[in-house]
Amino acid sequence: MPTRRVFLESLAVSAVALSAPADYPSRRPPVEKRAFVSEAVEAKIAEVKKSMRDAELAWLFENCFPNTLDTTVRAGILDGKPDTFVVTGDINAMWLRDSTAQVWPYLPLAKEDRKLKRAIEGVVRRQTRCILIDPYANAFNFGPTGSEWAKDRTAMKPELHERKWEIDSLCYPVRLAHGYWKQTGDASCFDADWRKAAALIVRTFREQQRLKDRGPYKFQRLTTVPGDSLSNDGYGNPTRPCGLIHSGFRPSDDACLFPFLIPSNLFAVTALKQLTEIFSTEVNDTSMARDCASLAEQVSEAVSKYATAEKPAFGRIWAYEVDGFGNQLFQDDANNPSLLSLPYLGCCAADDPQYLRTRKFVLSDDNPYFYRGSAAEGLGSPHSGSNMIWPLGVIMRALTSRDAGEIGQSLIALKRTHAGTGFMHESFAKDDAAKFTRSWFAWANTLFGELILEVHSRRPSLLA
Repeated sequence: MPTRRVFLESLAVSAVALSAPADYPSRRPPVEKRAFVSEAVEAKIAEVKKSMRDAELAWLFENCFPNTLDTTVRAGILDGKPDTFVVTGDINAMWLRDSTAQVWPYLPLAKEDRKLKRAIEGVVRRQTRCILIDPYANAFNFGPTGSEWAKDRTAMKPELHERKWEIDSLCYPVRLAHGYWKQTGDASCFDADWRKAAALIVRTFREQQRLKDRGPYKFQRLTTVPGDSLSNDGYGNPTRPCGLIHSGFRPSDDACLFPFLIPSNLFAVTALKQLTEIFSTEVNDTSMARDCASLAEQVSEAVSKYATAEKPAFGRIWAYEVDGFGNQLFQDDANNPSLLSLPYLGCCAADDPQYLRTRKFVLSDDNPYFYRGSAAEGLGSPHSGSNMIWPLGVIMRALTSRDAGEIGQSLIALKRTHAGTGFMHESFAKDDAAKFTRSWFAWANTLFGELILEVHSRRPSLLA
């Protein structure tokens, strides 16, 4: 990794390039057209911008950090309680994963802003209702309107936008509910409906261990894209039952090659531990707490037994996917949960030796989805094809790093690859950032804002 001295020298070169006066007009909607306005968020933007010497980076932060609130939030009241629907951006549907990730960076500000607190509570309650509709669905409509995927060969309902079973779709709502409780002290969201949804999460995880049978979920789609459907009559590729949880699809919404997706299984262990804490200390349901703890231990032991291997030049690392028969896939994907994101999601410590060895592999040429080009270097995904780098991966590299030089180089890469738009994208070509996918992808925008807040808090000298 580059030393801090090298990074500071590169930053100085960047500063010289920006020394001429430049105009960076806001790319945010006018105040009266913003979907949601938080005084605490606006105050935080003003505070952080004061510490940022790089005009372009500050402009990116001001555009990106509030993008979820500016453009994707539909906050209201349902049955007398907060209800908040959050779309991904250019897709008019709410993913359980994305909606959690989009509002997560605002949690530390919720105590200062009652309106913001109620909006996030509304996301928790909306996610609860979604899980009760169908724990196997990944994306939902605002109401029972149907979707373009209504003809998928699975148990579709009019409330569903898409029904791809992804373990992380049930982990992220637990993360948000637990984080909301920890940040605000408000346990009112743990009502009867939430407890039913939590029980359904645990039941679904157990069903997808497939210890006795294949379970109730299957999925097929008429498509020319192989990753959009599951083989084996819709049940996915064969596995040997071992305690791991099956995932039909990855967080990219692409089908798994080997259905035991390890980052998602580790995320499930973390979510189950969070449920254990909630049920043991707040809800006072010791039976449910024991069930969650037992399942977490079972999955964790299976990961240790089946999901690691010795790799030349790296040592023992985690695989990305396995099947229980001894087959293992070694790669990583920019979509989170990923192997790279494990400490960010609370699945391991950032200095865990096995994580550090795995991280070294992920950020090397031995990972088939790590790209180096003239525009930048970073993680990609089969979802967008070869040689496409995802800002999500570049941001996560910085968020999980303890090296000032690596964090600084990531900031420079993000600044150089927004293609003049002022926003993050889904992906961009490694040699030409002007070739990008999804100009309105709120998760990447908000995660970039979270990175700037993290740097501002822990390494302010990198911004000053």
